[in-house]
Amino acid sequence: MFVLGLQGSPRKKGNTNFLLSACMREAERLGARTHVIEVAKKHIRPCLGCGFCEKKGFCITQDDDMKPEIYPLLREADVILMASPIYFYSVTAQIKALIDRSQALWSRKYKLNLTDPARNYRRGFMLSLGATRGKNLFGGVHLIAKYFFDAVGAGYNGSLTYRQVEEAGDMEKHPAVKKDVEKAVADLLKPLQSRRKVLFACRENACRSQMAGAFAQLLGGDKLEVMTGGSVPTDKINSVMVEVMQERGVDMAFRQPRSLEAAISILPPDEIITMGCGEECPLVPGARRQDWDLPDPAGRSIDFMRQIRDKIETKVKDFISK
Repeated sequence: MFVLGLQGSPRKKGNTNFLLSACMREAERLGARTHVIEVAKKHIRPCLGCGFCEKKGFCITQDDDMKPEIYPLLREADVILMASPIYFYSVTAQIKALIDRSQALWSRKYKLNLTDPARNYRRGFMLSLGATRGKNLFGGVHLIAKYFFDAVGAGYNGSLTYRQVEEAGDMEKHPAVKKDVEKAVADLLKPLQSRRKVLFACRENACRSQMAGAFAQLLGGDKLEVMTGGSVPTDKINSVMVEVMQERGVDMAFRQPRSLEAAISILPPDEIITMGCGEECPLVPGARRQDWDLPDPAGRSIDFMRQIRDKIETKVKDFISK
């Protein structure tokens, strides 16, 4: 499991940071891999409202941290925790900029009709706190969280919110926070903990393994935790592969090739499925292994890529059913 935290407070060691950190530590204790984005430290330009993403599927702004870092992490995450204090009955300006830029992901789903393969199982959770005790203190935040998580392809699976938290250390002193965090994180991760860990491997991690990984997530992400890798990974995924997957409505945006060694270090697999990389695949003690022996479609015609896509989909369906 990969749990991504979005720390939206500009305060380095404030109450919001304490709450998110407590959740991430608990996730790690339960076996998750975690990463926190300190949003206030990132270069995130505001949305221009230009409509470019609704036509092209990508944000027109290319020179900040969204494209190379944040979009890929949002797509990789199994669970997203968004944390923000209340500023004028809303989230902070720093995390609101990130939320607004998620319009590019919303556009890929609702304008271009492309489905992120992890949408069916990705889970979202909101952490928020405010200084007052007003009845409607968190009303705006809940609405923002609902639509943000939908935009990034996650369900809205709950929240922890706390009133009358103002002074430094208030959250740490809260009498219920430890039990709240333990229960919330356990409930959030439980549906994902028993999945089989599967590595799809090919030579470049640009075509075959990427398609297999995407189909496995789309069709069986509730049963399989998926990683892909290549023995000689390229710099980027194959554009023809992206095109033929889009023909099936499967969104491959923001996926990045990685080496087999990196993939195995991130997710030690229970099963390895190779697709022609043969002896170049490392042995992993205890992992079952099979080879699908699919020809490499890179450099071939688009029709050949389609044939390999369809064969991979069939094999993934058979694999999930066993």
